[in-house]
Amino acid sequence: MTEDTKPPDFVERIIHPREIQLGGFTVRRALPAMGIDGVGPWVFFDHMGPASFPPGEGVDVPPHPHINLATVTHLFEGELVHRDSLGSVQTIAPGAVNLMVAGSGIAHSERTGPELRSQGHRMNGLQLWAGLPEHAEEADPLFLHYPAEALPRAGRRGAEVRVMIGEAFGLRSPVRTYSPTLYAEAAVAPGGGLELPEGPQELAIYVVSGAAAVEDFELPPRTLVVFRRSSGGGAELRLSARENTQVAMIGGSPLGKRFMWWNFVSSRKERIEKAKHDWKEGRFAAIPGETELTPLPERDAFSERKELSEGRNFSE
Repeated sequence: MTEDTKPPDFVERIIHPREIQLGGFTVRRALPAMGIDGVGPWVFFDHMGPASFPPGEGVDVPPHPHINLATVTHLFEGELVHRDSLGSVQTIAPGAVNLMVAGSGIAHSERTGPELRSQGHRMNGLQLWAGLPEHAEEADPLFLHYPAEALPRAGRRGAEVRVMIGEAFGLRSPVRTYSPTLYAEAAVAPGGGLELPEGPQELAIYVVSGAAAVEDFELPPRTLVVFRRSSGGGAELRLSARENTQVAMIGGSPLGKRFMWWNFVSSRKERIEKAKHDWKEGRFAAIPGETELTPLPERDAFSERKELSEGRNFSE
């Protein structure tokens, strides 16, 4: 499909990620995007890599803050060491899920560990942020780790599905949720396929690798395709693959308007302003073992462009 070709009626939006430099490598950022508040509760979607690091190099994302959201990290290749202001230290390996609930405020860092850094390695994975419902926005911060073997999987006619968060394909994940949320993945063999999940109110698919189609519509690689659920939902739509393909599926029930500035997400603009001042003045709890801090940026260009496009001044 060319950029001028009209997508089928069941496609709501095609989001081509922006390339962002982060922590020493390039990530593809599909959310946030202009003209869309998110997909279900998901307001942020980064594809980290795939990237190759020579010996001595790795990912270095220094301490930075979050509020009123939950971050989810899942890797296909490589490892990351998570540290946070609760004192958590956790290495995440491929297949596992790190869930960090920022709530009233948390700071964390993400780095390649010394052993892997000394060897040279590849990095490939996803990081997503879900906004918290208003009643949980100021919950106590929390960190939970779920190893790969704790996450359910099943075979589906030439496809293997895994449900990291929520419920789909007859599987239910043990990962904690605060509102109806879905994050699932499928490895699809050539000629294999599966029906799209029926339950989520909103749904999008990202092709991590390979070549996939829904009905006769080819999903652009490394692009987030948002489906129009009002046209009949995913129950009647089938995904297929021409080659070995990895896809991620995200969705759930939308939370309503969320404001976003840098690493802060909230239903209230004034809460974001408070978080900016708190980070600048050193009021977030420190991370044991970390001395470096990410400075508060002078501006967040994406948030400013988004607010101006909607006719609002974010700083009012």
